[in-house]
Amino acid sequence: MNRLLAFCSILLVALIGRAAFAQTTGIYPTKMVKFIVPYPAGGGYDTIGRVLAAKLQEKWGPPVVVENRVGANGTIGTAFVAKSAPDGYTIMLGGIGPHAISPALSNSLPYDPVKDFAPVILVASQQMMLVVHPSVEARSLNELIALLKANPGRFYYGSNGTGSASHLGAEMFKSMARVDMVHVPYKGSAPTIVGVLGAQVSAVFISVQDVMPHVLSGRLRAIATGGQRRTAALLDVPTLSEAGLPGFESSAWFGVMAPAGTPEEIIMKINLDIGQILRLPDTQKRLSPGGETDIFGGTPDEFRAYVKSELSKWSRVVREGNIRAD
Repeated sequence: MNRLLAFCSILLVALIGRAAFAQTTGIYPTKMVKFIVPYPAGGGYDTIGRVLAAKLQEKWGPPVVVENRVGANGTIGTAFVAKSAPDGYTIMLGGIGPHAISPALSNSLPYDPVKDFAPVILVASQQMMLVVHPSVEARSLNELIALLKANPGRFYYGSNGTGSASHLGAEMFKSMARVDMVHVPYKGSAPTIVGVLGAQVSAVFISVQDVMPHVLSGRLRAIATGGQRRTAALLDVPTLSEAGLPGFESSAWFGVMAPAGTPEEIIMKINLDIGQILRLPDTQKRLSPGGETDIFGGTPDEFRAYVKSELSKWSRVVREGNIRAD
């Protein structure tokens, strides 16, 4: 017992000393950091945010606290960060929804997805995958396109909701393949999957991790994935780009952002520290246990360019598809 008390005393002194050193030398961070996740607990955003927050706290010392500020497809939490002090003590896990799709669908958001944020690092992406019910007589992308062209408007596809990544990914497929399918919006991925499993719709464009068990069991047929490269979880499934639609890319991506005006030295420190965290084997195992998540990294400038390209791409899809938010 005495040894335990002595050890605790030494640990406490070390922690106090570390905090005091940070306070007197101005090393960032010197206090608690809020890590805003703009979606509910338990989802993909939340899982990634909590893994990063825990690792950052281990590295930094002061608490890194995940705060779920949810609502309006991630725009409520995103607006909160946009209006926060640019001092590095409020950061967020941004992504395709609040930073690319919602801005493409609406001109009245309470933030500018480019001007109001300082991109820090692209963390990861989860590929979307085009899958069909086994009753659909197509086993490849070219066969599916031919079938759809021969039957315009007769096939239905499901999505996670109007304006979701699954909806816009399917609309981009329709545009690039020059085919016509009828959209059936569901409220989330679970009912969408139920819809295609029950053949209420013929196809869905949805994240790999959501439907991988059903593909492996044969209850759904994978046609192609939407990433830049094949997913490690299903290496025998081609990308849409290599299967016949060059340049096609649709992935749900996640990246750390800070309010615009955050000092560059703080941005670079967070970037370098998260870059190191992403290379750790245990981090990669937690973020992508089955190889279904692509883990990235890179510089703030590379992430900024990627955000701009995504915003441009989805704005074009919305415009060409005459898509309106619910």
